[in-house]
Amino acid sequence: MRGRFITLEGGEGAGKSTQARHLAAALRARGLQVLLTREPGGTPGAEAIRDLLLGGGAPLAPLAETLLHFAARADHAAAAIVPALAAGQWVVCDRFSDSTMAYQGHGLGVDQAVIRALAAMIGLTPDLTIVLDVPVAVALARLAGRGSTADRYERLGEAFFARVNAGFRAIAAAEPERCVVVDAAADEAAIAGAVLAAVEARLGLAQ
Repeated sequence: MRGRFITLEGGEGAGKSTQARHLAAALRARGLQVLLTREPGGTPGAEAIRDLLLGGGAPLAPLAETLLHFAARADHAAAAIVPALAAGQWVVCDRFSDSTMAYQGHGLGVDQAVIRALAAMIGLTPDLTIVLDVPVAVALARLAGRGSTADRYERLGEAFFARVNAGFRAIAAAEPERCVVVDAAADEAAIAGAVLAAVEARLGLAQ
């Protein structure tokens, strides 16, 4: 039986990686086999592309960024996600195609029709997408508190973050059957509870 594919989306500082770990642990506690993965990344080739994209050592045109994200995604899907789903595993992924639409499409102005066409070429749609929605001011405060070197996207600033957040909300509004918006300004445990509740409700997971 095919597994389920769940993605967590949201702007910088939304807590996607943390909540992906919480969700994977909760699913494993219920006896499910879970692949926890991320984008860009998830395979050796895709991780190499991630280093190029996030390192920010060289400037990239927005369309070049978009194509690199989809190159990484094509390898990730073919080598990791699709085989896991075919084996009956549940896949929890920190970012997927919606991030490219929000960041490169809404954030950087890449033609959204091009992004949709590239996503169609990948041929993989999540069963459920959790959009972690956090105000820009909260996101900026969280990023400032990390104390780590900012990556390419974290350095793009408040106006860019606002466009990305608006993009995620637009994606969720356009596909309510797939997407659930969760308030990511709450505390970590409350967010984790809301994410798990959405999975239970949408995917029929027994409580």
